[in-house]
Amino acid sequence: MLHINEEAARCLLCHDAPCGAKVARAIRAARFDNLWTAAKLFNAMSDEELAHAEASCIHYDKPIRIAELAKAVSCQPSEFSHQPSELPSLELNFCDMVCENPFFLASSAICTNYDMVARALEAGWAGVFYKTITKADIREVSPRFDAVRKEGTPFVGFRNMEQLSENPYTMDFEILHRLKQNYPSKRIIASIMGQTEEEWIELAKMVEAAGCDAVELNFSCPQMRLTGLGSDIGQNPELILFYTSYVRDAVKIPVIPKMTPNVMSMTSPALACFYAGASGISAINTIKSITMSHDAEVSGKITVSGYSGKAVKPIALRMIHEMTGNPILHKAGIEKHMDISGIGGIETWRDALEFIQLGCRNVQVCTAVMQYGYRIIDDLTLGLQHYMASRGITELKKLVGEELPNIVLPSDLDRETMVYPMVNRKQCIGCGRCYVSCMDGGHQAISFDADRQPRILGSKCVGCHLCRLVCPTGAIGLAKRIKKTR
Repeated sequence: MLHINEEAARCLLCHDAPCGAKVARAIRAARFDNLWTAAKLFNAMSDEELAHAEASCIHYDKPIRIAELAKAVSCQPSEFSHQPSELPSLELNFCDMVCENPFFLASSAICTNYDMVARALEAGWAGVFYKTITKADIREVSPRFDAVRKEGTPFVGFRNMEQLSENPYTMDFEILHRLKQNYPSKRIIASIMGQTEEEWIELAKMVEAAGCDAVELNFSCPQMRLTGLGSDIGQNPELILFYTSYVRDAVKIPVIPKMTPNVMSMTSPALACFYAGASGISAINTIKSITMSHDAEVSGKITVSGYSGKAVKPIALRMIHEMTGNPILHKAGIEKHMDISGIGGIETWRDALEFIQLGCRNVQVCTAVMQYGYRIIDDLTLGLQHYMASRGITELKKLVGEELPNIVLPSDLDRETMVYPMVNRKQCIGCGRCYVSCMDGGHQAISFDADRQPRILGSKCVGCHLCRLVCPTGAIGLAKRIKKTR
């Protein structure tokens, strides 16, 4: 059986795809883990339509096996089988703002002018954290992006040297005013960065005057060329407290500091935001990094800049948990007064769900939009709605923080039981990847027979599951959890 994720990932996701809009939409749904929508679309197509679409496919390698993909998707047992009329609302309250769904554009290159943001809002995004506005002189470099790739993946990590909005700050406030006038039900949030107390206050008041719903304070940009800006503030709880307090006292709209991950712990920065009266926190901004590609050099030079994309998601989740699952912060009552907007590696609805289950009431997306466009909002919303319907959940707020009780200290984990890996012989293709990894990186607990079949050696296996993770076909699964015998 064709591997759905692998084949869907090979699709180039063309603009105005020659294979046809319906087929392209079905493949995109499969690519972004929205299999119910993919199956519904594929099932409505004839064999002739699928064959014609495959013949029309453009690719640098070989066409997508569209007919096989359609068959594989249709054969998948789906837990998501609800009609659109049965799907629950994704409405969620964030910082006292009612949002139609939790998905916002993150402050970045994906929202730098009126037309861009308008197209995103029309597509279904609930709101925008507009690219950071400043009075400083912004002059960007070229090139300004780089990527970390792995095998057939376009990129797993993304590095950018981009700073703040290059527009005159008065122009940006005019854009924000127009957006709020023309899209009153959407949430328009301005991100700002000042250089002095007076400038932070001035910009925040201009945000409020423009009719914006909230103001985000950029304490986290990792590549500012002047000291005392961006992540220099986010690494200093005292500065966070001062600047947040200044803005909080100057405006009536929600104030949301955006935090840097370039700190040892989120506890002190989050407490500073709380005591300053912030309505919420955006976290995380990009991680300071270096890539060494010569193609990304600027006149032969490289620099430290921000890293984002799928690779940073586990780090972002850890930092979210440091705020939402922190006993010190709970004792202070932080969860009753501040909402969290999660950022970092969100590409599919399952990614977003993980942030929500750790306590976020809002999520922001950037790198995935830069790769795939605003159109991914369809699969973000539909996937999350079908998941909720499959569990009988009618309100998104019931998912907020539901996994927090399951996050424990390493010392609290069960160390008396284990789970053996289990090989599905029908699915195994005999490549031996599990054997190689176990021999050279595990516990030498797999034999590889002459018939190219892996055998788990129970006397040596410790249940680490490296074999399951490296299997390219998903042929290795989980047995039942049992008590350790040694």
